[in-house]
Amino acid sequence: MKYKLFGKNTGLYASELILGASMLGTRKGYGAKPEDAKQILAAYADAGGNFIDTADTYQFGESEELVGKFIEHQRSNFIISTKYTRSSESKPAISNSGNHRKAMKQGVELSLKRLKTDYIDIYMPHFDDGVTPFDEIIRGLEDLVSSGKILYTGLANFPAWKTAAIANSSHLTAIQLEYNLLQRTADREFIPMAAQFGLATMMYSPLAGGLLTGKYRKGETGRMKLNQASDYQENELTTIIIDQLFVIANELHVEPGQVALAWILSKGGFPIIGARTIDHINAGLKATSVELSPDHIIQLDQLSAVILGYPHDLLATVQ
Repeated sequence: MKYKLFGKNTGLYASELILGASMLGTRKGYGAKPEDAKQILAAYADAGGNFIDTADTYQFGESEELVGKFIEHQRSNFIISTKYTRSSESKPAISNSGNHRKAMKQGVELSLKRLKTDYIDIYMPHFDDGVTPFDEIIRGLEDLVSSGKILYTGLANFPAWKTAAIANSSHLTAIQLEYNLLQRTADREFIPMAAQFGLATMMYSPLAGGLLTGKYRKGETGRMKLNQASDYQENELTTIIIDQLFVIANELHVEPGQVALAWILSKGGFPIIGARTIDHINAGLKATSVELSPDHIIQLDQLSAVILGYPHDLLATVQ
């Protein structure tokens, strides 16, 4: 496992792959049992991984509890990122969810208890609730930093213009966004914005719900099969991209999903690899040793490119 600086606003070295803990636990009816979760966490740590991403809503708090048990006697060796907004309740009261300071305070206190720690490395709202003012979010996060309960701040699933406004007036560290070969709309604004502000980019769903592994072609089950409303479906374009992943994978004697992860690693972000089984984490970890050629990257870039739209297309014609 390689390590690199977590953005340009910290001196923190983080492992190139982040372990996503959303599938650790079974309280939502689908995920890794506690004994399996421990194996997944151990395999990641044994490979040199030091960065775990979770949230209070994942498995209604069970994900944080399992992570907390695992790191309890080795806390200093790990970077822990967690999120609030939805809360750990299945049906939270209206005052217990959102991005306001009350939800933030309740969220961080409960996450600290579940994680069995007195500080969280990276803390962020899980998504933009559409109502909480920028200043309330900024002041609340800064107060948590001042108190020592969190070290760094971030935003997940916020519009680019709101993220830029907050980053311009606070010491924001990271953003968390969806990014993979089938979802590259972040190239329009998020990626260049993050570069401008020196923000680390944490990229979730790097395998598009498992679609980029090719497993659904074999009739295997997975998160996408269980969620019929998933944005990821195999169609004419995605079929071309997945076919090319198989071509490259056969050439390199690896798996298609590992090629997809290696492609994201070539972009400089931090892919968040989720795992429900030990096989999932072991397969994902092997992506760190996959060496794509410049031609491989160009092929995948071209097949998956999105139209940037206005004003980017206009500017490309006048510059």
